[in-house]
Amino acid sequence: MQPARNSVVLAEEFGLLRDGIAAVCESSGRYRVVAATACGEEAWNLIVSHAPDLALIDFQSPRLHSLEIAKRLAEPLAGPRAYKTRCVILTSRTDRKTVIEVLRAGSQGFFVKSGTGKQLLDCLDQVLDGGIYVSPNVNVQSIFTPDGRAAADPLGSLSAREYQVFSLLVDGVRAKEIAGRLQVSPKTVDTYRANLMKKLNIHDVPGLVKFAIQQQLISS
Repeated sequence: MQPARNSVVLAEEFGLLRDGIAAVCESSGRYRVVAATACGEEAWNLIVSHAPDLALIDFQSPRLHSLEIAKRLAEPLAGPRAYKTRCVILTSRTDRKTVIEVLRAGSQGFFVKSGTGKQLLDCLDQVLDGGIYVSPNVNVQSIFTPDGRAAADPLGSLSAREYQVFSLLVDGVRAKEIAGRLQVSPKTVDTYRANLMKKLNIHDVPGLVKFAIQQQLISS
């Protein structure tokens, strides 16, 4: 009799990567992807219906942002509404602000998509065991050691919401869709956009994109 495998709900925009992650989980004999999607909103519905051990969510998941999913899973609920699912965010970013906001939202794992299959399984094992995992190609010491780097980071002045709006804007997401992903009104998105532009001293979206490229948050 085969041992029970840990259940996983996977949300990843790109089908090839989604299939690859599922194959790594399956081949391990320890994890089984019970449902997979490209959409954050659908991922949340799948989490509620399957109550998986783990949720692997693409950072920029469409229709519902990954950090909103992480926050919901971290809510201190009691009884049958309590969520036991532990959350890992999948991303291509390694900057300080993204790591901090992912962990602050309540996610137990920060996995960079350039990592190996073995690293992914190490991540799942550690998170499922109650730990916090950050990909090894992220310099954790520089992120959490108070040595002045935070002050030098221009993104450090942004609130969590402002950073989410910034991340989506530079990825080309329109304000109306941003509102849907973050579960706020379009007017609220406009307020966050105005605030973050003022803090960064950048006054249009092309300027934000150029800044994001300079910060190596997105490719040119």
